[in-house]
Amino acid sequence: MNRYLVLVMRNPGFDTGLVGAHRDFLAALRAQQRIELSGGFGDASGGAYLLRAESFDEARAIAERDPLHRERASSVTVYEWNAA
Repeated sequence: MNRYLVLVMRNPGFDTGLVGAHRDFLAALRAQQRIELSGGFGDASGGAYLLRAESFDEARAIAERDPLHRERASSVTVYEWNAA
């Protein structure tokens, strides 16, 4: 599997009520051993996680299932990461 860095940045009018669903989404990925690291930014502008997937398209499809993305509370950007 390849690694992908997923940035999840809050949009204006961010709904904090979606944070629980987002955490549940990440917990499910963690249980599938798809996430290596995750966490929020200190300035509360968003967060990131390191996702394992077979392809960029699969990684993007997974990231776009995040409730924060589906509800347009955050924008999601996926980067292929060649970590050393």
